[in-house]
Amino acid sequence: MAEKLEDLNLPNAVVTRIIKEALPEGVTIGKEAKVAVAKAASIFILYLTTSANTVAKKTNRKTITGPDVLQAMEDIEFDRFVDSLQDALNNFRKSQKEKKDASKKKTQKPDDKDSNEVEMIDDE
Repeated sequence: MAEKLEDLNLPNAVVTRIIKEALPEGVTIGKEAKVAVAKAASIFILYLTTSANTVAKKTNRKTITGPDVLQAMEDIEFDRFVDSLQDALNNFRKSQKEKKDASKKKTQKPDDKDSNEVEMIDDE
């Protein structure tokens, strides 16, 4: 758990970037509004996490998973966001798999074609 209440706040730079991306061009937001949005987002995250933890506990687990968060979104009546959140989760899983596959490819030994080239050189 966080030692201080301030530890639960989202980074200001991240909040500002998200707000700017959401607003139309030319629209600005005041400092107090940024603080309010950041606080509201932090509270929402805590509420969603608590709800997802409840979902996980119902199945005797201590680890919150993506499906737990999706179920929690429905439980707290934010189900209209579940489809887009599911898409984001699928994209995340896909990118993680691609990273893992790329990493695995780097650590593999050279394929057969490369070893044939080496053998041809040795034969000459």
